Amino acid sequence: MDFIAQERDRLLRSTTRVVGIVCALVSVVAVICALAVPVVPLLGGLACIAIMIAGFLVLGWNASVWWTALILASGLGALALLLLGVDDVARPVIASAVMPLAAGSISAPLMSQRGNPVGLGMTILAGAAVVVAIVWASGGILAAPVTGALLGWVLITVVTIWISRSIPRVARRIYSIGTAHRAERQASETEAQRRQGARLLHDTVLATLTLLAHSGVGVSEQAMREQAAEDARLLRHLRLGATPQPQQSGDYSLTREEESPLGQTLESVKQRFGRMGLEVSWHGTGQVLLPSNVLDAFLLALGECLENVRRHAGVGEAHVTIVHDNEMVRAMVTDSGVGFDLTHVSAERLGFKESVVNRLREVGGDAKLFSAPGSGTTVVLEAPR
Repeated sequence: MDFIAQERDRLLRSTTRVVGIVCALVSVVAVICALAVPVVPLLGGLACIAIMIAGFLVLGWNASVWWTALILASGLGALALLLLGVDDVARPVIASAVMPLAAGSISAPLMSQRGNPVGLGMTILAGAAVVVAIVWASGGILAAPVTGALLGWVLITVVTIWISRSIPRVARRIYSIGTAHRAERQASETEAQRRQGARLLHDTVLATLTLLAHSGVGVSEQAMREQAAEDARLLRHLRLGATPQPQQSGDYSLTREEESPLGQTLESVKQRFGRMGLEVSWHGTGQVLLPSNVLDAFLLALGECLENVRRHAGVGEAHVTIVHDNEMVRAMVTDSGVGFDLTHVSAERLGFKESVVNRLREVGGDAKLFSAPGSGTTVVLEAPR
């Protein structure tokens, strides 16, 4: 709240400075253009206005009552010199010229006097003197300069009251929002601590029961390694699109051998891309056994090729031809899409991830790319058996 109050006072002082200086400069231009004030009163009035502008500049960062008194005294002095220095004929004209000074510059300190009764009282007395001077110079209370001066004072008063009252309301609203946010955060932290405590208790009880079940010996390291290997193999097959087939309640089985049939996994890849809108036609070998690490790298590269066809080729069909011999398995992924010129595309923008190629090469395989504009693209993948 203190910070917001300081910012509010700074805003009011800045607004006072801007309004006061702008209105004073407008009056200077109007008085000079009127060509009705003799040289000596004109120079005196301009000097007072210059002192007033300097006071506004200092008031922007120092709200001392002495600067307010200097501004009011110099403003009233400028009015007195300019209005008394002309004859009765030119006085109404000068009254209209100094109306911005009387309505804006002298009333502007109202905005910076919040909580300062001395400065506020001096400003109100100066306003009364301004109204009397403008009425006398204009020749009547209903004259346009008098109406303009009164309107300026009313506007400055309304703006001051509105800013002074609205900012504390906003500050209270912000404070209430902050309080609600802190309460919500504390509730979330409490809930997280409660869940952490419950999880710790659960793990402690589970570990105790495990020790009791194993006569205090616990699970052997070899059993833990075997279980971790089984879990890793299950996750790998799920990632490649395999579906667990329940043999009985609570017992699911996937391919358990170190060598997996390629045809079954290729069918899973085909179905996955078919659901995404790419029709994949398979040709060649139906079943090939590959080691699990080779199979992972091979299917990852194949999936990357089909993903590039789906995204960039501009066609909805791709052909995959699988051939093999005693040493290698090869897959040719072809499409009849837009193709591209290999000489005009940098290696890092070929649409084939470097990590995929590296993983395929780590298991002894390789990838080759062929393409031409308008003739589609062909990728040859090789993996050892």
